[in-house]
Amino acid sequence: MTGTGPRTPLRVGLVGYGLAGSVFHAPLIAATEGLVLDTVTTGNPERQEQARAAHPGVRVADSPDELWARADDLDLIVVASPNKTHVPVATAALKAGLPVVVDKPVAGTAAEARGLAALAEERGLLLSVFQNRRWDNDFRTLRKLVADGALGEVHRFESRFERWRPRLKGGWRESGAPEEIGGLLYDLGSHVVDQALVLFGPAVRVYAESDVRRPGAEADDDTFLAVTHANGVRSHLYVSATTAQLGPRFRVLGSTAGFVKYGLDPQEAALREGLRPAAGAPWGVEPESMWGTLGAGESPLTGGGTPVETLPGDYPAYYAAVAAALRGTGENPVTAHEAAAALDVLEAAKRSAREGVTVELGEAGA
Repeated sequence: MTGTGPRTPLRVGLVGYGLAGSVFHAPLIAATEGLVLDTVTTGNPERQEQARAAHPGVRVADSPDELWARADDLDLIVVASPNKTHVPVATAALKAGLPVVVDKPVAGTAAEARGLAALAEERGLLLSVFQNRRWDNDFRTLRKLVADGALGEVHRFESRFERWRPRLKGGWRESGAPEEIGGLLYDLGSHVVDQALVLFGPAVRVYAESDVRRPGAEADDDTFLAVTHANGVRSHLYVSATTAQLGPRFRVLGSTAGFVKYGLDPQEAALREGLRPAAGAPWGVEPESMWGTLGAGESPLTGGGTPVETLPGDYPAYYAAVAAALRGTGENPVTAHEAAAALDVLEAAKRSAREGVTVELGEAGA
């Protein structure tokens, strides 16, 4: 590995240049002080040209094996390739002596995630999971409200990540093949479950309903999870591609007040449009018309509640934290053990939906 002194940029090898690699990881890496995008790995010639155009001077490799061959020239590997490759590519990187960031879901099972965590710990290497939506503007706002006690004792957390996509787009994310780890439960579900666990702690019980609704679809596209946390909070989590009328992103009900927030964080849309975060420039900010409301006894529609200014979204904070952790000046922003806890919930939900039962955590693999 290259030097990791405070003035030496950490050189990053990015595996995969599809949606995750090109829209999220590459731009955020390039925008992070102290990181430099050294190599993009993709066997797709068109994507190779896209990477060169978007990141002049970047090296391009056909295969991750080319990265292991020059491991001493790199400081971090980011795995943004299809879900089924996450474990083998991350394993190879760790065995090559390289710290790793893996896109969610880190693995198909909690056991695999904990196996990767053990390997990283054995090698003394960073292993972090890209749960970027911990830095969504609405989630940052809600997290502060909960921490400040603005809702009193929270009773129920409703979280919806809904879309209206009645026609299939194709690709591995919609595949029903088990090895692809497709479907919304493991895609958007990885986000909403992680957020619920961050807010309210460990889960003890899971019930789920999962459907395949669109003609020709193979993987779940309309799924609901009910999660009971150890502290008594109940999380109701919805992920869907078949929602003709979208519900609130968050509805959180407490003993003294509730919080309702519509709309999605604007960062993904901005990144898709080619916008990039820059020091000193506004990022992740939404108009006042999209702010959520806090109150009791009324609905936002009938004028109840007080608008709550939405904190800016901050995806750049993830890679800034990774850089700090690699330099020994900060903590891993998302550990594989945290991701494994979320996978415990996802596995339990999968079993619950399949068998029509409520699953006590610890029984998911029974």
